Amino acid sequence: MQAQKSVQIAPVEFDLNLTRTLVPLKDMSESHLLALLDDALIEVVCAGQTVFNAGSYDARHVYLLHGDVALVDGAGNRTRIKGRSSLFPIAHQQPRQVTAIAETDCSVLRIDSERLDKMLTWSQVADYLQLIISRERDLDEDVDWMMTVLKSNLFFKVPPLNVEQIFSRLTPQVVYAGDVIIRQGEMGEQCYFIKEGEADVTSHSDNKRQHLATIGVGRCFGEDALVNETVRNATVMMRTDGVLMRLEKQDFYRLLKEPSVSTLHFNELEAKIAKGVVTVDVRSEDEYSEVHLPKAVNIPLNILAIKSRLLNKDNLYIFYCDTGRRSRAAAYLLAEHGYKTLALENCASLFGNAGKELMVDRRNYVLRDGAALPGRTG
Repeated sequence: MQAQKSVQIAPVEFDLNLTRTLVPLKDMSESHLLALLDDALIEVVCAGQTVFNAGSYDARHVYLLHGDVALVDGAGNRTRIKGRSSLFPIAHQQPRQVTAIAETDCSVLRIDSERLDKMLTWSQVADYLQLIISRERDLDEDVDWMMTVLKSNLFFKVPPLNVEQIFSRLTPQVVYAGDVIIRQGEMGEQCYFIKEGEADVTSHSDNKRQHLATIGVGRCFGEDALVNETVRNATVMMRTDGVLMRLEKQDFYRLLKEPSVSTLHFNELEAKIAKGVVTVDVRSEDEYSEVHLPKAVNIPLNILAIKSRLLNKDNLYIFYCDTGRRSRAAAYLLAEHGYKTLALENCASLFGNAGKELMVDRRNYVLRDGAALPGRTG
């Protein structure tokens, strides 16, 4: 096989309208998608060059944007894939089961699979929480601000399971014009979000002060103190009266610890299905339609808050996805609200050789009185 060679396009220019049609990227909020694409690569692969080799484990989602690619199996059989004929990543199983060779000049999008999974889960848990808080009438005025906080880069390192805890860790602080909130050169133990008001960011060197920016509602500052043991690199002074939400460093560290989730071992799955326990696929509708567990119902994580009313709190439900991250989040969030849930361990096995005999169903199922029944087709 010819060694993989490609020419990267620099700077990377993403067609958001095109990217937003890809699965599962289409189910992410724009802010989370843009953050994901910061580390993604668009490449040109010339005709005859290799996109990836069979047996490799590259931990990437690879999407064919334009051109034709041949998938070659161990017996030499070739299957042609045309650009935009599928919205899914190419032959995604890891390690790669086939070699992908460009038949024409192609453009491909490569995204780190782990980062995609984290950002997708974060985005969908934020959607879940937005629906939850929008029901609380006393929070109406805070919904927009709270969603701005959830989209902050600061929290992308926090396990999505802890999303509901973030606001309980934030402490309000009334401030006035002229108040110095953080001072350059001091050690920092907190960061702040501006809920109301504006502030000026300045720095000084050689007895000269430089105005760097004026920041307003939704902006975070002082976050370096939470992730680095370093002194403040700027001074922030309130330009107007306002309200800040303060997060202490130790509270941030507590948010980094993922809570435990009740799980089901992969080897116990078949027995549970045989006993009639309902499995819940929290992937997108597109992913579910490709293939899923027998009689599994589809409740995408981002609409969990709406669809959870279809579940019966007296019944046990097993949640799964392609990696386990979205399903752990769903199982945990619903367990917090009184549902009996288990998250399947080692979900990735479902999409490998171990799950071949289980992942065969393509029919649609819906929930009725907490049980799975065949849904409409076509």
